[in-house]
Amino acid sequence: MSTTIDRNQSVESESAILVGVLLPEHPPTEDPLEELGGLVETAGAEIVGRLTQNRQAPDKTTYLGSGKVEDLGLIVKATDADVVIFDNDLSPAQVRNLEEALGVKVLDRTEVILDIFSSRAQTHEARLAVELAQLEYSLPRLKRMWTHLSRMKMGVGMRGPGEKQLETDRRLVEKRISDLKRDLDQILKRKEREVGARKDRMTVSLVGYTNAGKSTLMNALTDSTVLAEDKLFATLDTRTRRWRLPGWGPVLLSDTVGFIKNLPHRLIASFKATLEEARQADLLIHVADASNPAVSEQISAVYGVLKELQIEEKDTLLVLNKVDQVASPMALEAIRNRYPNAVAISARGGTGLTEMAQAVSEAISSDFLDLEIVLPVSDGRTTAFLAKFGDVKSQTYSEENTTVHCRLDRKYLGQLEDTPGIEIRQRNECVGKENSDVAGTAAKPQAAGGDAIGEVA
Repeated sequence: MSTTIDRNQSVESESAILVGVLLPEHPPTEDPLEELGGLVETAGAEIVGRLTQNRQAPDKTTYLGSGKVEDLGLIVKATDADVVIFDNDLSPAQVRNLEEALGVKVLDRTEVILDIFSSRAQTHEARLAVELAQLEYSLPRLKRMWTHLSRMKMGVGMRGPGEKQLETDRRLVEKRISDLKRDLDQILKRKEREVGARKDRMTVSLVGYTNAGKSTLMNALTDSTVLAEDKLFATLDTRTRRWRLPGWGPVLLSDTVGFIKNLPHRLIASFKATLEEARQADLLIHVADASNPAVSEQISAVYGVLKELQIEEKDTLLVLNKVDQVASPMALEAIRNRYPNAVAISARGGTGLTEMAQAVSEAISSDFLDLEIVLPVSDGRTTAFLAKFGDVKSQTYSEENTTVHCRLDRKYLGQLEDTPGIEIRQRNECVGKENSDVAGTAAKPQAAGGDAIGEVA
């Protein structure tokens, strides 16, 4: 007699056994199941057992070897576990075979991440993105959900109710996937317009591994109250605040969803609209947790996601956060030697924020020119153009001409050069945009009043 298994994806309040198959391409770590354990605890389950196995390649039938499956079955019985969770991506057939052998629900890493995203999604956009990812993951796995009906027959040449229900469910899921993609495509187009409308303002986006401290850093820089928890995927929705950058002026700073190694591709695609802020940012601040022993692997994982988003070539400043929590001075020195161009900070303690702000200012200043532009007094169009897209420092007048001293992004220089009747004089190469309202604030990396703008709806 077969055991009925609840295929509910959620693992909240369930007891779980963690399983990891360590393949040659995976770098050795002290605790290979540490990150999976964090994910499972974030999802709300209680960990009651662990099992790992080193293999050259996964078993096609059960991923684990047959002997380890027997050992796992004994652990399940001894702990009375509700669910077995693999730190690997399993095929539908492997999950089915494991559930038949163990008699409990079997989930893989992707399902746990989807479960967390589902419970954390707050906005309409995030909920649509999570639902799409869940349905695309579930579609090829529908068959195993109806195995308890597939044994029932209705006569020669007739399909059982399980087959008919499967066919109905597949059509419904495919229709819902199509509707969700259409809705998210509309959201993406709207988001592109919204973000594109800010092109006249400098934009900086925080990216990084989940729980690296991006939200805490945003709160420190903008004096805002974005939710910051010591949990994986505490932030799923992009939030944007004004940051008065010392030596520069107001910029738009965005906090984005955290990345993780082996982040499901369908999640990246689903959250494309949410990540639009990072795609169009002038500068990325890559926040890494220096206190994590796997910081190098996490940094590589983030660059892998940026590559998948096709923004790996974007200007990026690496920031090593939580330096006050690094185990020893020697460990911190080793990390800083490996990433000599990174800025070391503590977002919670305030260490290094002034240096980071200066580094950001220098990074975004590289494309700006200090210009003196002479134009006819009657040329109001160019005067308005400079006021909108540049930082006008002063204007002087003669009977025939207006001389404007301004800082301007070099991307607008071509439009000026094509305007007849004006003379452009370059004063200094690559300078920052120092507004009068922030002059003299270089010692304070954040300003009171991080206004909320453009939050994801």
